[in-house]
Amino acid sequence: MESFRPAVSNGRMSSTRRTSPRPPARASSSSLASRPQLAAASPADATASAAKALVLQGGGALGAYQAGVYEALFEQHKDLDWVAGVSIGAINAALIAGNPPARRVERLREFWRLVSSGAGQMLPGWAGERTWLNQFSAASAMVAGIPGFFEPRMTPALFLGPAAPVLSYYDTAPLKATLERLVDFDRINHQRGMRFSVGAVNVRTGNSVYFDNASVAIRPEHIMASGALPPGFPPVHIDGEDYWDGGLVSNTPLQYVLDEHLRTRRLLVLQVDLFSARGTLPRTLGDVAMRQKDIQYSSRTRMNTDALAANVNLQQALAALLDRLPPHLRDEPEVAALCGHLRSEPIDIVHLIYRHKPYELESKDYEFSRITVEDHWQAGMHDMCRTLDHPEWLRPHAQAGGVTTYDLAEPGAARVRHPGTPG
Repeated sequence: MESFRPAVSNGRMSSTRRTSPRPPARASSSSLASRPQLAAASPADATASAAKALVLQGGGALGAYQAGVYEALFEQHKDLDWVAGVSIGAINAALIAGNPPARRVERLREFWRLVSSGAGQMLPGWAGERTWLNQFSAASAMVAGIPGFFEPRMTPALFLGPAAPVLSYYDTAPLKATLERLVDFDRINHQRGMRFSVGAVNVRTGNSVYFDNASVAIRPEHIMASGALPPGFPPVHIDGEDYWDGGLVSNTPLQYVLDEHLRTRRLLVLQVDLFSARGTLPRTLGDVAMRQKDIQYSSRTRMNTDALAANVNLQQALAALLDRLPPHLRDEPEVAALCGHLRSEPIDIVHLIYRHKPYELESKDYEFSRITVEDHWQAGMHDMCRTLDHPEWLRPHAQAGGVTTYDLAEPGAARVRHPGTPG
């Protein structure tokens, strides 16, 4: 297992469907230990009691990047209050929330080692040119499946093409067995301290749904539903309804977290995305396919984050304006209720995005070779360590409310937007 550890230099409002009785109420977890906070706002003690949320985008094999980010984060900041994910982000989230802190990185590593252990994924780097090796690994995944994740349906019905009476090309029963082995669902449902949310899409209604352990007893099926991307994977049946991958509607759970968090408590969000909306003009058909996938699954991350921040900041400005009303108007029940809805403690969003390598093609999200998984893991560790090594990037002005965003996706610069500042 230790051989898998990468070497790092330097460091829309969504409904939550209740599928079973609500688990016991949870208490708030403790603050992030003795090291400085991830987003070390001024004054420093203002963030000590903030809720810390890890938000994980979908992206298939790219999800090893999120595991690397978490390992680097865990080395300095061991406590989280909330982890939310979609698709592969939901699987990583379950491995984190469903294990005690001391075993989380180990379980993440075990999962990613398993899914990169197929014969087609184990070719060494010296066996050929990297793009060719990656394409061979991706082709192997399509033909033979991925250990512990999915396997091809061996049925002649698929020869009927679009008329085949099946709902997917692959069976995800291996993923259920893997989740049952690596994730303690009793811990997710009954362990006090960490909130857990995963996004899916109702096949019948087309609506986004979040399964949240604040209201739903989480089972392996909820994680599988969040990652059931058609037509590769089948819909997952839960309590009379069928669900597909949450990324079909929104590939990041950020808005859900912002909508559902307790507004009277400061919130720190680490948002880890796997597809970048920004890119270059394609030059080949392969580049076109990759660029299309990046745009489709990035969920326009920067734009949406900026829009969400602008909306919350506008609410804070309106609340401040209402505070200037004469007392006899400010104390009216309707005005007081409106102010209570508009006010929010400060929100800090730290944003990391995986940057694809020149040798990666449109198959990058289903290319699970061991060498690529290790590269993704190492990239996540490097980017998180780089962020933690530059606390000046994460030092906002003291704010009475509003959203501060830290876009740390670009290697050359950090983009910070405070409430009231232009884009």
